[in-house]
Amino acid sequence: MKKTTKVNQRKNKFYVTTPIYYINDVPHIGHAYSTIAADTLARYYRRKLGKDNVLFVTGTDENSQKTINAAELAGQGTEEYTELTAEKWQNIFNTLDITYNRFIRTTEDDHKKTVQDILQKVYDNGDIYKGVYEGLYCVGHEAFMKEEDLVDGLCPDHKKAPEHIKEENWFFKLSKYQERLKHYILDNPDFIQPQSRRNEVLSFIETKGLEDFSISRETQEWGIRLPFDDSQVAYVWFDALLNYVTAAGYGTDKFSKWWPADLHIVGKDIIKFHCIYWPAMLWSAGLELPHQVFAHGFFTNNGEKISKSLGNAIDPIALVQKYGNDALRYYLLREITFGSDGDFSLQRFNEVYNSDLANNLGNLVSRLATMLIKYNNAQYNEVKVKPRYSYEDDIVKLKFHSCLAELFSWLDSLNGAIEENKPWELFKTDPQKTVEVLSGIACELLLIAQYLEPFLPEASKKIQAVFSNGTVVNAGVLFPKFE
Repeated sequence: MKKTTKVNQRKNKFYVTTPIYYINDVPHIGHAYSTIAADTLARYYRRKLGKDNVLFVTGTDENSQKTINAAELAGQGTEEYTELTAEKWQNIFNTLDITYNRFIRTTEDDHKKTVQDILQKVYDNGDIYKGVYEGLYCVGHEAFMKEEDLVDGLCPDHKKAPEHIKEENWFFKLSKYQERLKHYILDNPDFIQPQSRRNEVLSFIETKGLEDFSISRETQEWGIRLPFDDSQVAYVWFDALLNYVTAAGYGTDKFSKWWPADLHIVGKDIIKFHCIYWPAMLWSAGLELPHQVFAHGFFTNNGEKISKSLGNAIDPIALVQKYGNDALRYYLLREITFGSDGDFSLQRFNEVYNSDLANNLGNLVSRLATMLIKYNNAQYNEVKVKPRYSYEDDIVKLKFHSCLAELFSWLDSLNGAIEENKPWELFKTDPQKTVEVLSGIACELLLIAQYLEPFLPEASKKIQAVFSNGTVVNAGVLFPKFE
């Protein structure tokens, strides 16, 4: 067996990805969650490393049976459907102010070339063979299932019975990589995070073992043709996962800069494909593994996973239109510990918005600006302040909840300082002291605004505009309250 080595992570670049999303529906809040988390990290690392040293990729998975079914339901041709729907996804992510560097589509020419090139390499490596598969196939998961995986004969996630399929396919020798993968995960504890997901993958390998899986379809016309058998198209995972390689510039001079990826952010329902299939595929193709796969939890609505297929999806655009992008970002990253499951409640969303954003942050900015305008002709003294919290360690470990909790605790202390010093009374007896107090608070607030930029980019920009180079402008209302 080839010796397993530990990850050697380069520090001068950062490449982060989201899953690529099926286009059989429009984005719901679960899609927004993954993408906003990746966007937060991309913004942080651009400030740290420079914008040319960060690559953030998201996109759409278009070569699947789901796409064919959705196009038929819409009364459109598959190609027409993919063009229109992918454009909708891109527009929605633009509305959410997602700062991706590339929005990849698996129907693009460079991706087709990547898939065919790597399939040929894996085939030449002796890891692909022809066989017959007969089993239960869940279209929702784009994966085969076993009887023991079902609940009352249904997929537990999609509440539908899988289809019985029998066809001649090409298979990938996943079983060949079982021991190598097990030892790699044990030797690289940060490869799969959080710890619960790492344990889950190790348990799967040890108890169920790795079985070879089908990588093609003979009955599906839509998709990327196999380079060694043009009568079949690539199975969705041996196509979709390779988007990460395509987006890194596979086959170009850029590839050596970006690959391997630093972080794949995925939902916990697809860790099998990202933490078992994907490493073996990369090894077979002679490519390095990503440094980390982080699997976040699900949102629930009345105890069920949120999804379009279950009819309980929450529209992120509707929330943004009422509350703004920063409010959505704050709730998703502050209210739920990244990596754990959480429940979405519109009532709770409104409560968090009013208490944290409108009353705490928004009110502080407005009060402070108003007092400086009134008591010191819109001027404040620029003084050095000592950070009360440095979030470097937390943010790189994806502890978004902890970062925001600490920063808003800091904001609480600034509000407390205003209440304690009572500038409206202090000014009557000591105008100079009043300016000193308010100036110190303003400089701390500016520092917090810089720290908040990856999380609340719009609010951060506005705060820095209100308090700019020792001069204050009217703040207006940063976060209007909603009853």
